[in-house]
Amino acid sequence: MIQITLPDGSIKAFEENVTPMDVAKSISEGLARNVISASFNGSTVETVTPLTTDGSLVLYTWNNDEGKKAFWHSSAHVLAQALEELYPGAKLTIGPAIENGFYYDVDFGDHIVSDKDFKTIENKMLEIARGKHDFNLRAISKAEALETYKNNPYKTELIENLEDGTITFCDHSTFTDLCRGGHIPNTGIIKAVKVLSVAGAYWRGDEKNKQLTRVYGISFPKQKELTEYLHLLEEAKKRDHRKLGKELELFTFSSKVGQGLPLWLPKGAALRERLEDFLKKAQKKQGYEMVVTPHIGQKELYVTSGHYAKYGEDSFQPIKTPKEGEEFLLKPMNCPHHCEIYNSAQWSYKDLPKRFAEFGTVYRYEQSGELHGLTRVRGFTQDDAHIFCTPDQLDEEFKKVIDLVLYVFGSLGFENFTAQVSLRDPDNPEKYIGSDENWEKAEKAILNATIEKGLDYVVETGEAAFYGPKLDFMVKDALGRQWQLGTIQVDYNLPERFELTYKGSDNEMHRPVMIHRAPFGSMERFIAILLEHTGGNFPLWLMPDQAIILSISEKYEKYAEKVLNVLENHEIRALVDHRNETIGKKIREAEMKKIPYMIIIGENEEQENKISVRQHGGEDLGSISIEEFAKIVEAETNKTLKQF
Repeated sequence: MIQITLPDGSIKAFEENVTPMDVAKSISEGLARNVISASFNGSTVETVTPLTTDGSLVLYTWNNDEGKKAFWHSSAHVLAQALEELYPGAKLTIGPAIENGFYYDVDFGDHIVSDKDFKTIENKMLEIARGKHDFNLRAISKAEALETYKNNPYKTELIENLEDGTITFCDHSTFTDLCRGGHIPNTGIIKAVKVLSVAGAYWRGDEKNKQLTRVYGISFPKQKELTEYLHLLEEAKKRDHRKLGKELELFTFSSKVGQGLPLWLPKGAALRERLEDFLKKAQKKQGYEMVVTPHIGQKELYVTSGHYAKYGEDSFQPIKTPKEGEEFLLKPMNCPHHCEIYNSAQWSYKDLPKRFAEFGTVYRYEQSGELHGLTRVRGFTQDDAHIFCTPDQLDEEFKKVIDLVLYVFGSLGFENFTAQVSLRDPDNPEKYIGSDENWEKAEKAILNATIEKGLDYVVETGEAAFYGPKLDFMVKDALGRQWQLGTIQVDYNLPERFELTYKGSDNEMHRPVMIHRAPFGSMERFIAILLEHTGGNFPLWLMPDQAIILSISEKYEKYAEKVLNVLENHEIRALVDHRNETIGKKIREAEMKKIPYMIIIGENEEQENKISVRQHGGEDLGSISIEEFAKIVEAETNKTLKQF
């Protein structure tokens, strides 16, 4: 007999070679019908894997992330079979599950796959799924695996990097694929599929390799869920920040300037400035001091910090000067510069904490295929700050930063979020710098502060930065999508690498602790997510234009200018539409630009010294005085812009 521990802590005895599905059946038939994946002692197993030792078992359904991962991974196999049957000679490479769905990278040879082929691929996938073919994982020798894929250089390359005795194939129907496991019981569970798009992808992400075709898809156990998802996609398209950014005249890109390098237009630049001023005001109350650092730094700076060893090969290459041996790098991070600012003076424990803040632009080389609007760029501005404090001050300082992040989220309408405590991977110590002792202290500090602030949090092992653990804020937007916004990190390592010190009360020199923090993360990515979350309907205090004055005819332009002057005196951002167009067209275009208030000016308004106000979305506020309107704007601003 073996002892199986379940997630609720209960322990059940079973005969050796019991399967996860057998365990599910012993609990209830309903659970057994819904179980699609499992893990045993922390490792993914099939639902039919024989269990031969004592251990902890977790059963997953479609409602679990791990269950979805197995579902979509299995669906990728079905996609691969469909593509192999539809396009003879196509060479398969890899096909993982992703956050929403799956993809498969394929060398189609002379075949060209486009959206006109999607329906044919979907029909073939459903035909295969209806066969209810079991997924069977089997071990195979390296020699046999190489023989199987002797005509596929991609699979051959993968197999050559594997150890004999660790290689497995997955079979279903007439199809076999190189695979490590993690499948649903059979293809019949897949009831609805959609091929979403195709894109180019370099083999193994290397631009020097051949470009393959990546086929993206998604699948569900019910047609209704696919229908709902496609509706969500349509909503997401309407909210795409690239589309809204163009319509609202916020930013643009230029091939002459370069990929991944956004150009901010006047309205976008003004919006950024308001966000910066908003955070600077809050930071000032918390005792931050603004600093400015260069866009480049000597290579040695980033060698000292460890950034060059970790990212140097994958970033922009060094800039050489006329002086032999002198090299500079585009700044990939602000923290080494801030360490040197701290090092510019000698500090006492009485001077700490020192809080240096900067809206610093940094540069990182992202592959062209990974660039995406403002969310993945090559040059971006971080709302960066670094706090240098004594170990005794760490807990209080960390909690203050949490308060600042919560203030930012509350003022910008991000109410649904989870805190993620990202720790190092104990099985891969080579990924990190610093001593075990420092890592343990840093991880303990983050967990304690998170618990004391009462945050809803999860722990993710292996997600820490290379120099320290961190607290990331995972925010859900209006469409239920999750984004990482805001990060706080505890770092004992950079102070050591830069030999930072302060004089303690004992008159001895001590090492400060460093907190990295960025509530926005990056201005570019934050604005992109805020655009999609709000659909371009920003909080009133942030809107580029809060009101537009629309005169019925040219006769009332003088009064329109008078209204504009009064609004500006009330610090309301407004503009006048002077064009010789119908009032209906002006209203429609103002609606498209998502301007919160439309002020209609005509004969009655001029005679009564009033304005007719229409809200974005169609609500009519009627004829009111300009002072009444100013009070409405002030009240709405105060409602959304929280006090800190």
